[in-house]
Amino acid sequence: MTAGTSPVPGRSRTLRRSLGLVLILTLAVGMADVLGIGFGRDPSVVRSALIGRQAPALAGRALDGSEVDMREYRGTVVLVNVWASWCPPCRREHPLLAGLQRQYGTRGLQVLGINMRDNPASARRFLERAGGAVYPSVRDPDARIAVDWGTFAVPETYVVDRDGVVVAKRVGPVTGEWIAAHVLPLVRR
Repeated sequence: MTAGTSPVPGRSRTLRRSLGLVLILTLAVGMADVLGIGFGRDPSVVRSALIGRQAPALAGRALDGSEVDMREYRGTVVLVNVWASWCPPCRREHPLLAGLQRQYGTRGLQVLGINMRDNPASARRFLERAGGAVYPSVRDPDARIAVDWGTFAVPETYVVDRDGVVVAKRVGPVTGEWIAAHVLPLVRR
C-alpha cells in the first residue's frame, strides 16, 4: 500500500473479527478450564481447616435453658449440626439427625446442635412440631460459635471423633449415605 491509498475494503474488518474470535475462544477455553476444576466433585464435601485438629469450643445455653459443654462428651463421637428454624434444608434433615440420636445415643454418639441466628421461640416451636428436642442445641444468636467452627451457611455438619478431633465436614443437609460413610464407622469402633 502506498501513501495516499486506502486499505483494501473489508480486509481490516475481517482481521478485527478474526482477532475478536480468537480472543473469545481463548477466554471460553480459560473459563472452561477454571470451572472444570470443580466439576466431578461432590460440592457438599468441603475440606475444612479444622479437619485433623481439635474441635473448637462448643458451650453455652441450650434452647431448653440448660447449659451444654461439648467437653462433657469426650470419649463419644459428636455430630455437630449448625441449623436454624428458618432454613428449609435444616428442616428436611432434622428427622434423620433425631433418628440417629435415638438409635445411636446409647452406643457412643451424641448429636449437638448450634442454633445460628435464630429466634429461640421459633426454634423451640419447630422442634416441638418435629417431635421434640431429641438432642441439645446451643443458642448462637450472633453466629460467633458457628464462625469459630468455620461455618459459612446453614446447614453444615461436623464429625468429631472420640478424641475431640474434627474428622469430617458436610455443607448442606446430611444424607443417610454420608452418615454411613463418615459417622457410623466411628461409632461402631
